[in-house]
Amino acid sequence: MMLGDILAAAHRSGAGIETWLKPADPALWELLREEAVRQDLVPADIAQTAMAAFSDHASEEDWATLISKMRDAGDPGRVMLMTMIKWHLDMQQSDNAAAKREVAP
Repeated sequence: MMLGDILAAAHRSGAGIETWLKPADPALWELLREEAVRQDLVPADIAQTAMAAFSDHASEEDWATLISKMRDAGDPGRVMLMTMIKWHLDMQQSDNAAAKREVAP
């Protein structure tokens, strides 16, 4: 399956993300759920945003790491989504911390 096919399938099935992410990585699921609550969205919306953000803004190194993880995985689609979600949440956490530093006296 091509990467574009995996992305399209993930986009179509985003609403069922809890059924596979929660057992696969409970800590990542909790971070995703908390971010969704914080933004008044559902987790699938954050996951889809993560996919788009990674596609648009990830560095060459981030892409190389993703492809390497997918190559070595039994379920490359799952690994891809989990990596993109973690990357996105890490970026948001970093951006939030930077914003707080700018506001501090």
